[in-house]
Amino acid sequence: MDLERLRDILNLVSESDVSEVELEEEDFRIVVRKAPPAPVTQTWEVAQSAPAQAPMPAGAAAPDAPTADEPAPPSRGEEVCAPIVGTFYEAPSPDSPAFVRVGDSVKKGDVLCIIEAMKLMNEIEAETGGIIREVLVANATPVEYDQPLFIIDPS
Repeated sequence: MDLERLRDILNLVSESDVSEVELEEEDFRIVVRKAPPAPVTQTWEVAQSAPAQAPMPAGAAAPDAPTADEPAPPSRGEEVCAPIVGTFYEAPSPDSPAFVRVGDSVKKGDVLCIIEAMKLMNEIEAETGGIIREVLVANATPVEYDQPLFIIDPS
């Protein structure tokens, strides 16, 4: 295999959703695996010194400070997290409908998705019943252990 053809194959893999390609020609064999994307992390900066503020009158609350009378923010629902590292699939096959969609009602034990790990298809089931409020992962994308996949509003 010539170097130009190898470059073309590497470019095709890097620009596509394919995660692995295996080619074999006579006495030459190559396997190209794309590394999963790095997890997104947030960096928090801590200010070294806070700017001086004018003193507030006694008994006055800061304008943005929550008061005891304010209710807590509403819950988004319960997260369903990935129990393993692998590839998330929303349906049993490419031509099948998704197991669940936003707004669907599910019962405990209903299959929500499949995570493929080491060529094994693992069905991920709902641990509680409720309504699917969000699907947090795109089909055929890699997921990390304990990564949120769905938000279920318990019923």
